Amino acid sequence: MYKRKLYFFAISFAGALIVTLIATTISAHFTRQNLEQSTVAQNLLGEHLVLSSVSYRLFKQLTDELIFGQNANQAEVRNKENQIEASLQRIRELERQQRAALGAEVTQGSVEDTDALDVLIGSIIVEFRAIVASEDSSPLNTQSRVQRLLEVTIDNQFREAIDAAVRRQSTVVASINSRIDTLNTAIVWFTIAFGLLSIPLVVLACTWLLNQLYQPLNDIRHGAEAIALGNYTYRLPQTLDKEFQQIVLAFNSMASQLSEHESKAEQSRRQLEFAVEQRTRELTDANQRLTSIDSKRRQFLADLSHELRTPLTVIRGEAQVTLRHTSADTDAYRQTLDTILAQAVGLSRLVEDLLLLARAEISQLTLDVAECDLTPWLKQQASHWSRVAQTHHFHLVLAHANSTLKVRADLQRLAQVLAILIDNAIKYSPEGSDITLTASVHAGRVGMTVSDQGDGIAPADLGPVFERFVRINRRGDGAGLGLAIARTIVEAHGGEITVESVLNKGSSFTVWLPLESVA
Repeated sequence: MYKRKLYFFAISFAGALIVTLIATTISAHFTRQNLEQSTVAQNLLGEHLVLSSVSYRLFKQLTDELIFGQNANQAEVRNKENQIEASLQRIRELERQQRAALGAEVTQGSVEDTDALDVLIGSIIVEFRAIVASEDSSPLNTQSRVQRLLEVTIDNQFREAIDAAVRRQSTVVASINSRIDTLNTAIVWFTIAFGLLSIPLVVLACTWLLNQLYQPLNDIRHGAEAIALGNYTYRLPQTLDKEFQQIVLAFNSMASQLSEHESKAEQSRRQLEFAVEQRTRELTDANQRLTSIDSKRRQFLADLSHELRTPLTVIRGEAQVTLRHTSADTDAYRQTLDTILAQAVGLSRLVEDLLLLARAEISQLTLDVAECDLTPWLKQQASHWSRVAQTHHFHLVLAHANSTLKVRADLQRLAQVLAILIDNAIKYSPEGSDITLTASVHAGRVGMTVSDQGDGIAPADLGPVFERFVRINRRGDGAGLGLAIARTIVEAHGGEITVESVLNKGSSFTVWLPLESVA
């Protein structure tokens, strides 16, 4: 196919060149013919002029013979006669050529008029010689024969014949020149038209050939550049000429193999990156957990040391003071022992709370879970806290007063949670304010909310409020473990504890537990 395109272009170009050569040859042939005819016509016109000139000179010499005698210019007369004869012979030959080339219609009368002119010249010469031979001695201007010869025959007939021949030949020359001009004009316009037609065709043909020759190479170059840039999905088109089919097949096969190798390498790289990323993430998470655990451990030890230091200091101080008084009575010893006992009880409670949190962290917090109805239990808790919180107005609100709220829970632990929340409400709200315990159901969960009208918690302190040893308000006693214990117990039940608070308006802590059923 590639060779066929070259052959097609070469044949087309050769055909156009042959047409151009044929047109040039035809044009040259007609031009040559016209030039030959123009040359003949010019020569013929020149011969007529020569004939006219020689004839007039002959007539002048013959007139001299009339004046000066018969033998005055015989040699010159014969010379002129020979010249006239030769000129007439050339005129006849040229007129025959002209008639053969141009036709009888264009050269009408030329050959016949020449014969008549030859006869006329001969008759004039004969008449001159006859007048000379007559030996008329009368003056020439009185001789009618001479006057008729000079005025009628020569001035009128001969001059008119010569002028007619010259006019006729001038017309032929003009006609030939017009034909030459017409042919030249046609050649010029043909050349312009052929150029206007052929130049775009040649440009289009050359452009087409260059595209046909360059396109396969350009496609191969683009393919090589694409492969060099890593685009292994690039394929050479199957529509290239058959001379390039082996290159196309080899190139596409190479690209397929490179693409397959690249795909496998990319897959292996991704797997390796995923494995490294996963391992790194695991190590990072583990490191963060270890860091967090270590930080919590350090904080826990610091907080624990702080919480243990105070009761131990009190115990040691009371014991030291009592021992220094050797004469102390029974009441002093009893008072010291009561103080030591109170501090020991506080230490025991702190240790129990810490043990509860530690067991929860290692998933060893034991719950005595049973299915129970929260409605009577909440009423019981409300009655209990109404007696305990006599300095506040305690309220119980049951959104489902006539419903049975079934949950699976350890009621003793839940009571501990409520005790922490209500005790904090009592501790951090002014006397005479309201404390409300509200039970509600939402989205398959039962919520127990303890609301107070205390100072509230700042938004910045809401995040760490459930952390260990966090005490937002330092006015009350305690180690700051209550809310952490409450969250631990609630989460052990599969629930969650949330807080909402507005400064100077109060706080609301809500315990959410999965609801078994509502009857």
